[in-house]
Amino acid sequence: MNIVCLDLEGVLVPEIWIAFSEESGIPELSRTTRDEPDYDKLMAFRIEVLREHGLGLPQIQDVISRIDPLPGASEFLDALRQRTQVVILSDTFEEFAKPLMAKLGWPTLLCNSLEVSPTGEILAHRMRCENSKLTTVRALQSCGFDTIAAGDSFNDLAMIRASKAGFLFRSTPQIQADNPDVPAFEEYNDLLVGIVDALG
Repeated sequence: MNIVCLDLEGVLVPEIWIAFSEESGIPELSRTTRDEPDYDKLMAFRIEVLREHGLGLPQIQDVISRIDPLPGASEFLDALRQRTQVVILSDTFEEFAKPLMAKLGWPTLLCNSLEVSPTGEILAHRMRCENSKLTTVRALQSCGFDTIAAGDSFNDLAMIRASKAGFLFRSTPQIQADNPDVPAFEEYNDLLVGIVDALG
């Protein structure tokens, strides 16, 4: 039995931190896992920048409430879910994701959580498990699933390479150049065809 594991940000929805960076006028917050492979290091940096500017979860949630899925993402996800089981594996947080999941028709999402003060200050991030995307793919495989994975960033490469088939979607030229053996797509129709072919 197959199950498709998809990244969220950059694949189905815009990058939340880039959107918040643009609205807040803080360019440092535009760094993502495309730029920094070490997620713990990236989150520590983000939390410190937020603290320096007196910003917290309410301000980020306000921006998220106005983010829509990428054009064509909902249709792609619907078409894929007609053919196989799909789970979204993301390093985002429960506190961020709910409005986005509503707009995508409530797909299954496995992500992380935040430690937040009563005033809304983000104190720390809590990962669901170490190397969460790869760990989850391995767990699904141990349950008898063949996994097919797609993502756009450094933190997606492990689950892509551990799967029966894997794809880069709208990734950076550098990540594509460093991983020439991984098929890379820019359009949802092409990604859907690639996944359907892999389903066999």
